[in-house]
Amino acid sequence: MIKRSKMILPLIALTLVCLLSPLSCGEKNDPDNGGSPVTKPEEKPSEGQIDIYTTSADRKHDFELTHASFEAPSAAVSTLTLSGDTFQTVDGFGAAITQSSCYNLLKMTQDRRTAFLKEVFDPKEGLGSSMIRVCIGGSDFSMDEFTWCDKEGISNFAVHPLDEQYLFPILKEIFAINPAVKIVASPWSSPRWMKLDTNLKGKFNSWTSGRLNPDCYDDYATYFVKWIQEMESRGFPIYAITMQNEPLNHGNSMSLYMPWQDQRDFLKNALGPSLLKANLPTKVLLYDHNYDQWSYPANILADPEAAMYAAGSAWHNYGGSVNDLDKYLAKYPDYDLYFTEASIGTWNHVNFSDNFIADFKSTTFDVLARGSKGTVLWNLMLDQEHSPYRPGGCGTCWGAVTINNTDYSTIGKNTHYYFIAHASKVIRPGAVRLGVKGNTSQGLSVQAYRNTDGSLGLLILNEGNDVRITFSTDKHSARFDVAGKSIISVKWVD
Repeated sequence: MIKRSKMILPLIALTLVCLLSPLSCGEKNDPDNGGSPVTKPEEKPSEGQIDIYTTSADRKHDFELTHASFEAPSAAVSTLTLSGDTFQTVDGFGAAITQSSCYNLLKMTQDRRTAFLKEVFDPKEGLGSSMIRVCIGGSDFSMDEFTWCDKEGISNFAVHPLDEQYLFPILKEIFAINPAVKIVASPWSSPRWMKLDTNLKGKFNSWTSGRLNPDCYDDYATYFVKWIQEMESRGFPIYAITMQNEPLNHGNSMSLYMPWQDQRDFLKNALGPSLLKANLPTKVLLYDHNYDQWSYPANILADPEAAMYAAGSAWHNYGGSVNDLDKYLAKYPDYDLYFTEASIGTWNHVNFSDNFIADFKSTTFDVLARGSKGTVLWNLMLDQEHSPYRPGGCGTCWGAVTINNTDYSTIGKNTHYYFIAHASKVIRPGAVRLGVKGNTSQGLSVQAYRNTDGSLGLLILNEGNDVRITFSTDKHSARFDVAGKSIISVKWVD
């Protein structure tokens, strides 16, 4: 659980002088339509330089790497300093490795796939993405509807061939690149033989909707335990699970209606004790749905017998506002918080700039400001036809990247790629968010993180115009430009 504590830290002055400043911006090609290279060799900064990564909503800066040179510390007009407060420890950032993403990745040649996966997951030469989401069974982005126990009786539990074919090979490659990746796993449906109708009156033999039969609580808890154990036996440790993806969504191609009372009772009477008995350290995250129903996990945590098995909660942004989290946090500030799904699609991503700033705030920046330990977005990779997806699922979604299915080579990078890139590149697993006090210019927000190697990572969101920043520690200062309507990541090592 998150413990918000205060401690005395060496004073580090973060000095921001915000002045209108012209920026020289070269036009870059738009990877939404394909055409950008998969990898771009990273420049190695010379001694005494700071890495600055910039992506602007107009794409004139496309994860552009620049450097600022160290100077002697100097006074400035407006000063931001570390407040001495410390907040959450961050686990990481990434996207969902759905079967659809795996299908597209496996269509690539081995060398191109390896290059792309290294770009995303390599902690030294790539972005260092360190958290992924995996479906327990099928989803609306799998090759079929399935679980690992489709024949009635928990004794029939077995690895499904589709995961053998698609998921496991990609996970094996990812873990070879970054063995520290953390998996958050969620089911879209229980096995159908465990379902009743939503009134708990009769059998419900459908993948869509239905409700978990209380008589099957023990079997379903065993299902989770067996799934986690099987994954871990293959070298894929499961860091956290949720009990149901979008438990209040009846309409997905695979879904299960699970009101908070069901989730509470299943956790305290079956799942929690089963995980404990199996000696599994996997975290259980409550809810896994939209901001607007913030009382859902709060109601479960009000029951001490259920709360003892819960590590925290998981959130999506398809309903409500990130501000709704404040109501939940007012009641339960000391439980882990994760953002576990957001998608982009034809409704919000016709052009790159449509929702670039607002979506980053909703899924990453403002969630981190409220104590989130990480953000996992939806599909890592889909093709230009939003595929593959299941009938009744989302046929208008984009992945973090789009691969062209005419060659399975050309990759276009969408907004969610850049959210993962900016956060992962300078905020490493184990980083602690530090409190910052002082004033910034209108539209400019700054977060600071202390990485385990002692480096400082800055995540800067500029919703306003071009500004010039002077950043100072007790050893050095640096000045650099921040483009308007942009996300900026800074890696600083004194």
